[in-house]
Amino acid sequence: MKAVILERFGGPETLALADLPDPVPGPGEVLLRVRACALNHLDLWVRGGIPAYKIRLPHVLGCDVAGEVAALGPGVEGIALASRFAVSPGRSCGRCEACLAGRDNFCPRYGIIGAQGGPGGYAQLLCVPQTSLLPIPDSLSFAEAASFPLTFLTAWHMVMTLGGCGPDQTVLVVGAGSGTSVAAIQVAKLAGARVIAASTSQDKLARARALGADEGIHHPPQDLVKETHRKTRGRMADIAIDHVGPATFDASLKSLRHGGRLVTCGATTGPVVEVDLRFVFSRQLQILGSKMGTQEELRRVARLVAEGRLKPVVDRTFPLSQARQAHEYLAD
Repeated sequence: MKAVILERFGGPETLALADLPDPVPGPGEVLLRVRACALNHLDLWVRGGIPAYKIRLPHVLGCDVAGEVAALGPGVEGIALASRFAVSPGRSCGRCEACLAGRDNFCPRYGIIGAQGGPGGYAQLLCVPQTSLLPIPDSLSFAEAASFPLTFLTAWHMVMTLGGCGPDQTVLVVGAGSGTSVAAIQVAKLAGARVIAASTSQDKLARARALGADEGIHHPPQDLVKETHRKTRGRMADIAIDHVGPATFDASLKSLRHGGRLVTCGATTGPVVEVDLRFVFSRQLQILGSKMGTQEELRRVARLVAEGRLKPVVDRTFPLSQARQAHEYLAD
């Protein structure tokens, strides 16, 4: 099969198209003919050699996959050849205390395919556990199906499970053009919340409004805290969704009302922030870290996507042979 391999850590030039042996599905696995694989910022971090993800080189990236079944491994039942599926990107042991309690994203062995959970979808073929398959309707393209699992799962866990979002709440979504933010806007609106989107781009704010955002803040140059104060008439936000890191973290925190919750899942602009603890405890704020979500949450998200109540957004597509150009495009 053709695959794009990461030969060494570094820039996009470390990606190369190669011929690899066709994988063979083991017990409980299916062989998926990959029709689409979404690109996430996680791919850029792994390519660059982020210490949190220890992988063996050469490696196949790609955590969000959709395709059709090409072969069945021993013991697989109830799956038809050529049937269409998206793939759950998370991998857990299924046996530890966290997994048995339904909190599989807390599993000590938790990994993400294409990162530290085995090879990913920058390939024509991929073996996945039957339990990781998410049925997709014919109305959903493979590109759309590949674009929802990681980002919409992350957004659901942040907005609903940790943020406790509901009607009459205000949710501030920072970095509105990202995959997670695109999903978070929709999830918050589905919960009946008022959404304020923030972005450095007016074009991205317009797209955020088209997805349901009620207000937009062009930050910078606008002041995030002052604009949140103005748009909420001093009430401020109940929940802030922030994956940007140091560039926005302090402003996101200060945009919260008393008892508000800042939920973070990333550090795009860097890993270290400064926090004035007096502001946190005097306002009784919560800072919550979020990583992926559970299988049950993902299956709920998949049902909502299938019903058309949550809509994946595809900016553009690249052929497998242009993975390097796709990385350059995302980084830009």
